Amino acid sequence: MATAVTLKQWLHDGGEIALLDVREEGEFGEGHLFYGVPLPFSRLESGLERLVPRSSCRIVMYDDGASFVAAKAQALARRYGYSDVHVLEGGTRAWEEAGFSLFAGVNVPSKTFGELVEHTEAVPLITAGELHDRLAAKEDVVVIDGRPIDEYRKMNIPGSLCCPNGELVYRIGEIIRSPETTVVINCAGRTRSIMGAATLRRFGCANRVVALENGTMGWRLAGFELEHGSDRLYPLPPHGVRLEEIRREAADLAGSFGVSKADAETVVRWLGENNRTTYLLDIRTPEEFGQGSAPGAVSAPGGQLLQATDQWLGVRNARVVLLDDEEVRAPVIASWLSQLGWETHVLEGGLAAAASLPADPGLNSIATMLAEQPPVGPQDLVAPGSDVVLVDVRHSSEYRRCHLQGAVWATRARLDNVLGRIGSCPALVIADNETLGRAFAAEIAGAGCKVVGLHVGNPDLWRRFGLALASTPDIPSDADCIDYLFFVHDRHAGNLDAARQYLAWEKGLVAKLDKQELAGYRLRFPRA
Repeated sequence: MATAVTLKQWLHDGGEIALLDVREEGEFGEGHLFYGVPLPFSRLESGLERLVPRSSCRIVMYDDGASFVAAKAQALARRYGYSDVHVLEGGTRAWEEAGFSLFAGVNVPSKTFGELVEHTEAVPLITAGELHDRLAAKEDVVVIDGRPIDEYRKMNIPGSLCCPNGELVYRIGEIIRSPETTVVINCAGRTRSIMGAATLRRFGCANRVVALENGTMGWRLAGFELEHGSDRLYPLPPHGVRLEEIRREAADLAGSFGVSKADAETVVRWLGENNRTTYLLDIRTPEEFGQGSAPGAVSAPGGQLLQATDQWLGVRNARVVLLDDEEVRAPVIASWLSQLGWETHVLEGGLAAAASLPADPGLNSIATMLAEQPPVGPQDLVAPGSDVVLVDVRHSSEYRRCHLQGAVWATRARLDNVLGRIGSCPALVIADNETLGRAFAAEIAGAGCKVVGLHVGNPDLWRRFGLALASTPDIPSDADCIDYLFFVHDRHAGNLDAARQYLAWEKGLVAKLDKQELAGYRLRFPRA
């Protein structure tokens, strides 16, 4: 056990530490520690090795102090080979009682950084009303949506172009042909709008660059309609002389913030250290990553990495190495990541140098420790047996949207809720991920119930086989959906009150920081 006071000291002693919140996503979002990294107990096996790749790293897990989930997660982590695992005594309750703050929402360190950047760099904003009028007047304005393509396609400012923030510097010259064009960067809310605009301004973009105040939420709150299903995507990147120019500019920008290059030999040595954690992140687009990357590298598209560092970096004070293939995007993202408080390096030579890196060690050792379950195909679900209980362990929102008729929803964090339904009947686990399905099956079997198989599937597969499906928008109840944070997600579903609540939360983050948390950032201007 670690007390709240001890944990506070550990978080600021300069050593590596992974602070893992093992409650479900909805519980995490209602109030967590500032440096808490979400790793829900129900998804422990799929995220632990990725977030904490070094098994000897100091780890502290926590819950609300009453659910005992942290103790269960600690026992599992030790079983999986992690040797220095602690539990926060009293959980979030004890943390508050010690006088420390809890933070609502998700991706708090990154969101807070965006707010700091806006004020420190005086990023200019444009209101939805002003942008609407300028677009209606057909002024020379280009709206660039800095979110990933899947988010853009769900909803976007009419007429906007999708170019994720990590691609902006790389591709802006192919998008904007006149220095007179006003460039507006937007996202769903605030952070990526601010960061995208600040990135272009720092890179010396000759155009007037502004951020759309409050993004698509601000647009809807102003009474304007959004587009859906748009497909206006970023152009091909530059080549030749222009590529060489921006490569030099990117290197100068990174160097001005003290970001260093690391050759392949050095990175090999770092990855082999057993007393220090090194992350190797490929910040190119997912499509590029899918065509091949460095051995052991993890896909972390640059704009999203800055938006949500806690989705990739679980160990505070770890070392981070970024790579791309043209040495433009990685240096730019590294310049920001270093200001977020991370020791950040760029792989010299990019992807071409990656051939000398060690073979991918594979982060699937936990999966090999889980007992296999008989695979059950969709054809076997036509008549699974009258006494078989179908236990759906997917996300509650997915279950609500569509599930196999007769299946019951369960979360591993509240296993007792489903054990009574199973009783002496055989259980068949339904999951969207084999590792998680096997982990849940092991929990059920460990409680004394019989598991007869595991089906990994989704509604599209089930429809193809003509299986009976059901939709239950109110089951599980809101109270039981502990893996869903309503005010974060509902803002995208037309809930304007949720949008207002979200924006107020985002703007209030900086005021909640204590001196040590604020000092963890290293926001500064480029060196002269």
